[in-house]
Amino acid sequence: MNKQQAPGLSATLCRIGASLALAGLSLISHTAQAAPEKFQDLQISRSGEGRPVLMIPGLNSPASVWTETCAQLQPGVRCLMVQLPGFAGSPALSKPEEFLQQMKGQLQALLQQEAPQGATVVGHSLGGVLGLMLAADKQGKTVKQLVVVDSLPFLPGIQNPAATVEQVKPMAEGMRQGMRNAPAEGLRAQLTPMMAGMTRQSERIEDLVQWGLNSDRNTTAQAMYELWTTDLRPQLSQIQVPTTVLGAWAAYERMGSTQASTRAIFERQYADLKGLSLQMSDKGYHFLMWDDPSLVVGAIKKALVAN
Repeated sequence: MNKQQAPGLSATLCRIGASLALAGLSLISHTAQAAPEKFQDLQISRSGEGRPVLMIPGLNSPASVWTETCAQLQPGVRCLMVQLPGFAGSPALSKPEEFLQQMKGQLQALLQQEAPQGATVVGHSLGGVLGLMLAADKQGKTVKQLVVVDSLPFLPGIQNPAATVEQVKPMAEGMRQGMRNAPAEGLRAQLTPMMAGMTRQSERIEDLVQWGLNSDRNTTAQAMYELWTTDLRPQLSQIQVPTTVLGAWAAYERMGSTQASTRAIFERQYADLKGLSLQMSDKGYHFLMWDDPSLVVGAIKKALVAN
């Protein structure tokens, strides 16, 4: 890493970390959608008929982040939009430890029930990490194509590619305890400027803040700890399905990030994923499904055509 790139890398680290920890939103559905159904600890919102697409939101975000994307995929697509427990006001797990593994197992079971022949999986942020876990599992075989929206397989590797899980555990533990113990007073004031860097659409910022406030504090802290101490890079070579990764950088251009430097981060992290298609958004912030919908919808449609 040269010194000229350092500001951009640090800015990207802050962007992805903050977005995974605190982002969320509320959307009004503009398409016919059945009431959510419970599946184990998940809530599933269904919309459309046709080829199955499992849509996983990021940490603290509700299933409705995908409402508009699903509508743009119609006709011919059956969206399974997932609400993860503890986020955006949904009931939390009684024991959130090993949150990622719990969610992976439940999502596998959902796919086996809803799409035994396989489905296209789309994941944003933390949902992208879960998508990678599902695709890398040789036992599952339920993922036919994967679209990852602004997510990386090892967050600490952004700043230090040589970092190991053991090295970052003390920092991650400090983050977990800090999130658990932070006083509720003043949290809104902290969230608001952070969320301004998550989307170009100012009218959505209050929704992002509110869903972050409504998420279960312990669940958020535990999930964030696991994201920072999970390194999926060694498992990428096991992914045999067509995979598209969409990256964002524009929100931190003023802090030194460039599309080229951010693309290099993604390329380095995904180096062992064969046949990867990497696309960087020209204009979108972290919530690319809102800021650059043509990029996200186009990637999903291309994956469906390849099926």
